[in-house]
Amino acid sequence: MQALRTRAVGVARRARPTTLRTSRSYASESHGHGHHEAPKVEEGLGTAFYVFAGALPLSIAAYQISRPGDDGEPSSFSKWLQQFDYFNDWETRNSLRTQLFEQAAHDKHLFLNAGKSTHVELKTPELFNSGSPWNVPAGHYANLDHVTEHYRKRAAAEEERKAKKLAAAAAAAKAAEESVAS
Repeated sequence: MQALRTRAVGVARRARPTTLRTSRSYASESHGHGHHEAPKVEEGLGTAFYVFAGALPLSIAAYQISRPGDDGEPSSFSKWLQQFDYFNDWETRNSLRTQLFEQAAHDKHLFLNAGKSTHVELKTPELFNSGSPWNVPAGHYANLDHVTEHYRKRAAAEEERKAKKLAAAAAAAKAAEESVAS
C-alpha cells in the first residue's frame, strides 16, 4: 500500500500546473531601513604627492644653480665644490691608483709564475704507522722514513719529466715560429 501511495503522490505532483518560481533576491529587500554604508572618511592626497610637489621646485632650483654664468664663468655650485681638496687633487689621486693597479698586476704575475712547492704531500702518511697503540713490544714498529723518501723521489722524477716535456714543446713552438717568420 505504501508503494502505491508514494507513486500516486508523484503522479499528482507532476500533473499540477507549474507556476513560474522566481528566486528570491535579498538585494532589493532594504527600502531605506537598515541600509548599511561605509563610514565617511576624509582621504588625503598621500605622501607621494607631497614628495613630488616638493621635488619639482627643488630640481628646478638645483638646475638653475648648476648652470654656468652668461659669459662662461663657473656656477656658484662649481665654485663651492672647488673649495674642497678632494676635487682639486684628482691628478695625484689618479697617479696613486695607477701605481696601485700596476703593483697588483706585478704581484699577480709574480704569484702565477712562482715555482711549485717541492714538498710531496702523501694522502694518508699516518697509515704507515697505523696500528694498535696497546700491547706493542718495543722495536716492533719499523722505521718507514725510507718509504716516505721513495715517494718524494718518485714525485720529483715525475715533475722533472713534465718540465722536460714542456721545455721540448716550447722549443718546438719557437722553432715553428722562426720558420714561419723567415
